Amino acid sequence: MPKIASQAKRLRIYIGESDHWKRQSLYHAIVRKAKELDMAGATVFRGIMGYGANSRIHTASIVDLSSDLPILLELIDSEEYIAKLLPFLDDMLEEGMVTIDDVEVVKYGHKPPKR
Repeated sequence: MPKIASQAKRLRIYIGESDHWKRQSLYHAIVRKAKELDMAGATVFRGIMGYGANSRIHTASIVDLSSDLPILLELIDSEEYIAKLLPFLDDMLEEGMVTIDDVEVVKYGHKPPKR
Protein backbone atom coordinates (compact mmCIF):
# COMPACT_ATOMS: atom_id res chain seq x y z
CA MET A 1 0.00 0.00 0.00
CA PRO A 2 1.61 3.30 -1.02
CA LYS A 3 2.09 5.92 1.64
CA ILE A 4 3.09 9.57 1.52
CA ALA A 5 4.70 11.50 4.38
CA SER A 6 4.54 15.28 4.56
CA GLN A 7 4.55 18.20 6.98
CA ALA A 8 1.33 20.03 7.86
CA LYS A 9 -0.35 22.10 10.55
CA ARG A 10 -2.95 20.91 13.05
CA LEU A 11 -5.57 23.43 14.10
CA ARG A 12 -7.55 22.59 17.24
CA ILE A 13 -10.53 24.65 18.34
CA TYR A 14 -11.90 24.19 21.87
CA ILE A 15 -15.46 25.47 22.33
CA GLY A 16 -18.69 24.55 24.11
CA GLU A 17 -21.57 22.60 22.63
CA SER A 18 -23.99 25.46 23.32
CA ASP A 19 -21.87 28.03 21.42
CA HIS A 20 -23.65 29.48 18.39
CA TRP A 21 -22.90 31.75 15.46
CA LYS A 22 -25.67 33.31 13.37
CA ARG A 23 -28.33 31.00 14.85
CA GLN A 24 -26.49 27.74 14.13
CA SER A 25 -24.17 25.59 16.19
CA LEU A 26 -20.70 27.12 16.12
CA TYR A 27 -19.04 23.79 15.31
CA HIS A 28 -21.40 23.32 12.31
CA ALA A 29 -20.56 26.83 11.07
CA ILE A 30 -16.81 26.21 11.36
CA VAL A 31 -16.96 22.86 9.55
CA ARG A 32 -19.09 24.39 6.78
CA LYS A 33 -16.61 27.28 6.40
CA ALA A 34 -13.68 24.81 6.25
CA LYS A 35 -15.51 22.88 3.51
CA GLU A 36 -16.25 26.12 1.65
CA LEU A 37 -12.53 26.98 1.79
CA ASP A 38 -11.75 23.52 0.33
CA MET A 39 -9.76 22.39 3.35
CA ALA A 40 -8.64 18.76 3.50
CA GLY A 41 -11.06 17.77 6.28
CA ALA A 42 -12.42 18.48 9.72
CA THR A 43 -13.43 16.30 12.65
CA VAL A 44 -15.61 17.29 15.60
CA PHE A 45 -15.18 15.50 18.94
CA ARG A 46 -17.75 15.76 21.73
CA GLY A 47 -16.18 15.50 25.15
CA ILE A 48 -17.75 13.63 28.04
CA MET A 49 -16.27 15.93 30.66
CA GLY A 50 -14.23 19.09 30.92
CA TYR A 51 -13.93 22.66 32.12
CA GLY A 52 -12.53 25.84 30.72
CA ALA A 53 -11.84 29.44 31.67
CA ASN A 54 -14.98 29.74 33.79
CA SER A 55 -13.90 26.70 35.89
CA ARG A 56 -17.39 25.18 35.70
CA ILE A 57 -17.24 21.42 35.14
CA HIS A 58 -19.39 20.14 32.28
CA THR A 59 -20.19 16.44 32.28
CA ALA A 60 -22.30 13.89 30.45
CA SER A 61 -23.11 11.87 33.59
CA ILE A 62 -26.76 11.08 34.31
CA VAL A 63 -26.60 12.84 37.69
CA ASP A 64 -25.25 16.12 36.32
CA LEU A 65 -26.24 16.14 32.64
CA SER A 66 -24.89 19.23 30.88
CA SER A 67 -26.18 20.72 27.66
CA ASP A 68 -22.83 22.44 27.16
CA LEU A 69 -20.33 19.62 26.78
CA PRO A 70 -16.82 20.34 25.52
CA ILE A 71 -16.38 20.32 21.74
CA LEU A 72 -13.02 19.91 20.00
CA LEU A 73 -12.67 20.56 16.29
CA GLU A 74 -9.53 19.29 14.62
CA LEU A 75 -8.36 20.26 11.15
CA ILE A 76 -5.09 19.18 9.53
CA ASP A 77 -3.95 20.92 6.38
CA SER A 78 -1.15 23.00 4.90
CA GLU A 79 -0.13 26.24 6.61
CA GLU A 80 -1.69 28.13 3.68
CA TYR A 81 -5.14 26.59 4.19
CA ILE A 82 -5.05 26.92 7.97
CA ALA A 83 -4.22 30.62 7.48
CA LYS A 84 -7.30 31.04 5.26
CA LEU A 85 -9.61 29.93 8.08
CA LEU A 86 -8.12 32.06 10.88
CA PRO A 87 -9.79 35.39 9.92
CA PHE A 88 -13.19 33.69 10.01
CA LEU A 89 -12.44 32.26 13.46
CA ASP A 90 -11.64 35.80 14.65
CA ASP A 91 -15.19 36.74 13.69
CA MET A 92 -16.93 33.54 14.85
CA LEU A 93 -15.37 32.88 18.26
CA GLU A 94 -16.50 34.88 21.27
CA GLU A 95 -14.71 32.57 23.69
CA GLY A 96 -12.75 29.36 23.44
CA MET A 97 -9.19 28.43 22.63
CA VAL A 98 -7.34 27.74 19.39
CA THR A 99 -4.04 25.90 19.11
CA ILE A 100 -1.87 25.38 16.04
CA ASP A 101 1.02 22.98 15.92
CA ASP A 102 3.26 21.23 13.42
CA VAL A 103 2.43 17.63 12.56
CA GLU A 104 3.90 14.99 10.33
CA VAL A 105 1.23 13.39 8.17
CA VAL A 106 1.56 9.83 6.93
CA LYS A 107 -1.17 9.28 4.38
CA TYR A 108 -1.99 5.80 3.20
CA GLY A 109 -3.47 5.47 -0.27
CA HIS A 110 -5.55 2.83 -1.95
CA LYS A 111 -3.90 -0.08 -3.65
CA PRO A 112 -3.77 0.35 -7.40
CA PRO A 113 -6.16 -2.01 -9.20
CA LYS A 114 -4.65 -5.27 -10.46
CA ARG A 115 -4.45 -5.64 -14.23
